[in-house]
Amino acid sequence: MQTAILSEILATPDGQEADAILRACVHCGFCTATCPTYQLLGDELDGPRGRIYQIKQVLEGHKPTRITQLHLDRCLTCRSCETTCPSGVRYGRLADIGRALVDGQVERPTGERLLRRLLIALVPHRRLMWPLIRLGQVFRPLLPAGLKAKVPSRRRPGAKPKPLGGRKVIALTGCVQAVATPVTNAALARILGRLGIDLVEPKAAGCCGAVAYHLNDQAGGLAAMRRNIDAWWPLVEAGAEAILVSASGCGALVKEYGHLLAQDPDYAAKAAKIAALTQDPVELLAAEDLTPLGMPGDGRRVAFHAPCTLQHGQQIKGVVEGLLTRLGFELTPISDGHLCCGSAGTYSILQPELALRLLTNKVAALEAGEPEIIATANIGCQLHLEAGAGRPILHWLELVDPGVC
Repeated sequence: MQTAILSEILATPDGQEADAILRACVHCGFCTATCPTYQLLGDELDGPRGRIYQIKQVLEGHKPTRITQLHLDRCLTCRSCETTCPSGVRYGRLADIGRALVDGQVERPTGERLLRRLLIALVPHRRLMWPLIRLGQVFRPLLPAGLKAKVPSRRRPGAKPKPLGGRKVIALTGCVQAVATPVTNAALARILGRLGIDLVEPKAAGCCGAVAYHLNDQAGGLAAMRRNIDAWWPLVEAGAEAILVSASGCGALVKEYGHLLAQDPDYAAKAAKIAALTQDPVELLAAEDLTPLGMPGDGRRVAFHAPCTLQHGQQIKGVVEGLLTRLGFELTPISDGHLCCGSAGTYSILQPELALRLLTNKVAALEAGEPEIIATANIGCQLHLEAGAGRPILHWLELVDPGVC
């Protein structure tokens, strides 16, 4: 695609990156076939090709409008289009650049601005989220149905194994997952303990930075990334072999730290190292001898929802399913498994109507095979699916955890 980006924008790192992304696009339209919002709305401007064109116009000097902003807001950034694209267009990164440009020129309504600020102020902070979630769990029976559905069930994480003093990996504690489903990392610690690996969670590390970064507080998101790097770095220097991120949405972003901090002279090299060490737990486990875990599946039927951040963001496809099959679970078939469930970070809060339609479709696809359990790999998907499904929703690590199964 030919471009004529404004010289003042092209002189910036973001402008140069956007130009390279746009030039890779041939506008073939293959991406529209796998775009969830295009399938729902049937509007070219609510598909990747149309959004790319709108961002291109803004970069070339056309003034964006509130309508432009709306079409970009409706994008889930699921990155299914990246998986489909034959030209390797990095749409997700272009969307971040485009949204920042548009938000800099188009003022949002007061209600939207306040909601976004509230999400940035609350969600990434465990100390603030913990009492809110606990209050919601205590008073859950009294809450309206819509709000009740968003409150996670309270489950005790259980004991973590004592350190063995051998192999060591780092885990991201995160923000929402740490207070909503603490059993996830506890299960991971028990699994690794059975395999002779210690899991360490530095308390100083927190939100991966995704919430702020994707709500156009890029400075706040980058600050969170630097904080995590500082928390992990002594352990990296001491020989930790990997950084495991059990929330696939967070993992997708941490794997991009090197790129996002490439212009920071103080953190560029460290960020690149952190990104290279980061793995989804399944990447480590799939290469291990899992005999000590036994066969926790015992033929149980499981529908695995592969989050967009796992299959499109990290390009990890079929690996969790293969590991679960290896451990004795029976995986049920799922139609349109590439489509988003509608969670997409804060999307289900900011775009509730579209998110609900996507949730309804996804739950129907997951439950069609009559599974006993629905499993996933991301906290956002887990909580979103729990609001609409009639079966237990677990992180797949809980199924593998010998202490639970």
